[in-house]
Amino acid sequence: MTITAEGGPDFLTVGADDARRRIAVRARQAGARGGGAPGLFWLSGFNSDMQGTKAVALDAWAAEHGRACVRFDYSGHGESEGRFTDGTIGRWLEEALAVFGHCCQGPQIAVGSSMGGWIALLLARELKRRGTPLAGLVLIAPAPDFTEELMWNSFPDAVKREIEASGVWLRPSEYGDPYPITRRLIEDGRRHLLLGSHINIGCPVRILQGAQDPDVPWRHAFRLAECLPSDDVVLTLVRDGDHRLSRPQDIARILAAAGEF
Repeated sequence: MTITAEGGPDFLTVGADDARRRIAVRARQAGARGGGAPGLFWLSGFNSDMQGTKAVALDAWAAEHGRACVRFDYSGHGESEGRFTDGTIGRWLEEALAVFGHCCQGPQIAVGSSMGGWIALLLARELKRRGTPLAGLVLIAPAPDFTEELMWNSFPDAVKREIEASGVWLRPSEYGDPYPITRRLIEDGRRHLLLGSHINIGCPVRILQGAQDPDVPWRHAFRLAECLPSDDVVLTLVRDGDHRLSRPQDIARILAAAGEF
């Protein structure tokens, strides 16, 4: 597969047989100005894609500084194939690992937003197990374990019964149309829970969290920080920040965090 930064995406096939899906990827190669600095690997949030404000800003910053940058859409998101309702944390992690392995060379920084923060942590843990740890992690309103901690545990009994009986519930969203929460998403999420024990990822971490975030409470980010054994963990609490952290001043903080590595 030849990956280009401009124009439409290229596609990487992930999975086998009936689980095969084509994943849309945009990858920018490092330039001479990069000086060997780590590349950037973007991981979007739940029901988001690689054309969002933060992802595009990160790619533009990478171009300006001659750094590699890889973005992709999970299956069922953006320009990738697949149904959103087939998606699970494990399935999207498989795609992240496949794109990373195919498109990334040399030291890398993973930048994950919301659910992308959870998948970034799982990716980092797996790479550490393989003996090729990341150079760093930048987590934006990270939502590890959100399917259990921020969804299931807060759902009314009636919603839980609907998910268990029908396999899906349409959750209202202030960002657009209701989106489906499936039983398979909840059940698979339980196989990937991270909070409650040390998360051995072997790299420094920068966390940016809005204090006014209605979706991921700031205490969730503090709980995550306590699970990271590395001494080089910095949590920045943005007092007036929301969940998206997409304002110009928020973008500047994200780029500054990436620029530390």
